[in-house]
Amino acid sequence: MKPKRILIVDGYNVLNAWRPASDMDSSSLSDARDQLASRLMDYAGFSGQRVVLVYDAWQTGSAKRSEEQMGPLTVVYTKKNETADHYIERLCDQYAHRAELGQLEVRVATSDLVEQMVVLGRHATRLSARELLVEMEGIEKLGRDRIRQPAPARSTVNDRIPEDVRKKLEAMRRGENHPEDTRR
Repeated sequence: MKPKRILIVDGYNVLNAWRPASDMDSSSLSDARDQLASRLMDYAGFSGQRVVLVYDAWQTGSAKRSEEQMGPLTVVYTKKNETADHYIERLCDQYAHRAELGQLEVRVATSDLVEQMVVLGRHATRLSARELLVEMEGIEKLGRDRIRQPAPARSTVNDRIPEDVRKKLEAMRRGENHPEDTRR
């Protein structure tokens, strides 16, 4: 049985690999987060895995963590004094036993080398932010190609029946004797 798959994404880490911070002000950062969430929803749908997108909010005044479920994507903003790295590590801890048993494949997308080493010790595999972006582009291309393919032509049973059989059936439908019918 194939293990279930979950991808945990360090949101700002991936955003910085995708769109350098120097290119974003606060309004475009919000747009970039929305675009990344949209791309990850599509990616999750096409790849058949659950995705958890984690953003640091530890420097804000928010005492509560926020989580928003968007189909196969969960977007998490950490709470005050909680980094995305700490949240990701705890999530990997929760899944470690199932990952060790081969029931779950846990992958973490981050380019933070220390974080990569930590998650490897928790039975998760790692991929860099750039590797994730390349993987997402490949999945998106497959999806676009699938959408562009023309729908198969409508096929009916009548289209697949040999001509001689079709003539006999038509004659029977009309109540006619067919010349080759010797039973009557």
